Amino acid sequence: MDSEKAMTERTQRKILLVEDDRDISHLVELHLNDLGYEVDHAYDGKEGLDRATSGRYDLIILDLMLPKVDGLEICKSLRSASDYTPILMLTARSSEVERVVGLEIGADDYLTKPFSIQELMARVKAILRRIDVMRRTGEVADRDLIEAGDLTIDRSRRTVTERGEQVHLTAREFDLLCHFAQNPGKVYTRAQLLDQVWGYGYEGYEHTVNSHINRLRGKIEEDPARPHYILTVWGIGYKFAEPKDQDVSGP
Repeated sequence: MDSEKAMTERTQRKILLVEDDRDISHLVELHLNDLGYEVDHAYDGKEGLDRATSGRYDLIILDLMLPKVDGLEICKSLRSASDYTPILMLTARSSEVERVVGLEIGADDYLTKPFSIQELMARVKAILRRIDVMRRTGEVADRDLIEAGDLTIDRSRRTVTERGEQVHLTAREFDLLCHFAQNPGKVYTRAQLLDQVWGYGYEGYEHTVNSHINRLRGKIEEDPARPHYILTVWGIGYKFAEPKDQDVSGP
């Protein structure tokens, strides 16, 4: 029964594959179908963006080098429209800058070409598994609202307000803030945050955590240079302020 249930859940998954190399696209589709996933294709960036915005998908596999509209622009457009569908980027570029930019504008993971099909399938399953865990956690949580100082985090609606004003966060910034706010006072290294928020280890990409925290502070802190919520623990990492230290309201 458990295996039947797992298969049913997999067949309900719908994945958008945006890849202009038709040979790669067909090979990837073949293996995704073997795992029980339904696959839609787009062979250029414009078609990919149209399908992503008009359809409902559990995951988007997105090549960066695309005709008409490139993958970074697609990712940026989706995230600016508050579309938090998980994105796995495929890139032939060797530049670290391109990969970091993709992650920082909201992609969930990346894979550099040439890649093995086994590795791609492992990444796909890991992303979907992480999303499942987050959804289950949200469903069984004692409360969907987290209040910290002037911040109110609504986990079910994925919204954040500060003194009643909405704070616009990317999907990753929201996940990072939730992780901190649910564990006030607990100190995390950058490697631990990469593993627990990004889904698994990104060895060598600790600076990605730094840049996300800097942007998050810029959105939720009254003075990002003197933060009240996300605190630096020198030589170790970061922690979220304990409740007694979270009151930042002015007179």
